Amino acid sequence: MLITGASSGIGAAIAHQAAAANYRVVLAARHQGPLDELAQALGGHGRAMTVTCNVAEWNDQEAMVAAALERFGRIDAVVANAGFGAARGFTSSTPEHWRDMILTNVLGVALTIRASIDAIRESKGHFVLTGSIGGHRALPGSVYSATKWAVTGLAEGLRQELNGTGARTTLISPGAVDTPFFDNPPAFETLQPEDVARAVMYALSQPEHVDTNQILIRSTAQEL
Repeated sequence: MLITGASSGIGAAIAHQAAAANYRVVLAARHQGPLDELAQALGGHGRAMTVTCNVAEWNDQEAMVAAALERFGRIDAVVANAGFGAARGFTSSTPEHWRDMILTNVLGVALTIRASIDAIRESKGHFVLTGSIGGHRALPGSVYSATKWAVTGLAEGLRQELNGTGARTTLISPGAVDTPFFDNPPAFETLQPEDVARAVMYALSQPEHVDTNQILIRSTAQEL
């Protein structure tokens, strides 16, 4: 399993549950230190490898997939999870922050798909794209929400392209999750990263003819 945005939060939780399910994992993120710590926690060299990757850079993505295939010989699942947010309000963030966010959240997902689609076709594997509740219901003044609408569209376009190949696509759309994503955490009880990871593992564990295309998951306390 190849996971982008693996160094913390949902990505790290998916890595832990994948390793417990006997996946060997490729952990990708921008910063090496947290990846090395996570790899050690998952069992070290025999179970996990790390790759420094800026998902907005095509050369990084190509190198990431090549390293995964050289080390493990195949890729059975790709989790395109890298992403970050911005304050709501069209005057609340900078154009530079928006640019970086769009390049990571949208172009980054598309590049992950492009870099790994041949390997997933060959293995009849599984793509998981991390979306958001904000990709199903527009949030006021939220460019982040718009990026997740784009991910929703990418997931459906990918499903259609892979239709009939045996490869599968799942869009996982969490509500509020207790991760470093929030500068000011919500006042209500949120999901934990492990809750989202369990939903991902559910989709991956279905019989080969079952394609769980979308999972929308929220805490029972979330109104939106």
